Amino acid sequence: MVASARLRDRYYDELIPQLKEYTGRTNVLSLPQLDKIVVSMGVGSAISDKKHIEEATSALATITGQKACVCRARKSIANFRLRQGMPIGAKVTLRGVRMYEFLDRLVSIALPRVRDFRGVKRNAFDGNGNYSLGLNEQTVFPELNPDKYLRPQGLNIAICTTRATDEEAAKLLDLLGFPFERSDQK
Repeated sequence: MVASARLRDRYYDELIPQLKEYTGRTNVLSLPQLDKIVVSMGVGSAISDKKHIEEATSALATITGQKACVCRARKSIANFRLRQGMPIGAKVTLRGVRMYEFLDRLVSIALPRVRDFRGVKRNAFDGNGNYSLGLNEQTVFPELNPDKYLRPQGLNIAICTTRATDEEAAKLLDLLGFPFERSDQK
């Protein structure tokens, strides 16, 4: 049985005709689409306590449904008491069905749980059609038990699209239901 994601089905059924009209192109492969989502955590406190990196990898695995890989330091930095090869973070790269399921949970469940949430900023694109978002608390995801993860830990989410322009990528994320900040709220 092939797994299905609600957001992916919506992209292929409803959003492709809208994107064709918006861009003026008829080739489906030239339309903007999601390439991957990278969820990462920097764990600077892992230098002093090795259990923090294990907590971060287990939290990422619970949030994304995929095993996290540990990121290690490339260089030694004496001021930070950091040696080359020490674990300093964790990341997960999501593609396919898991990517669409994660984005669906992020947009519909996790972001509305952020305190004083008024939408995400439109100017967080990098100029190549990729969007970056940071969360201060990992506990906005309901999969995580707040009693197990007592130490507050932030995470970064990078949404990579196939388009080189920010306007088309913003239109894609807007159609997928991404809660951008409205201009009348400022």
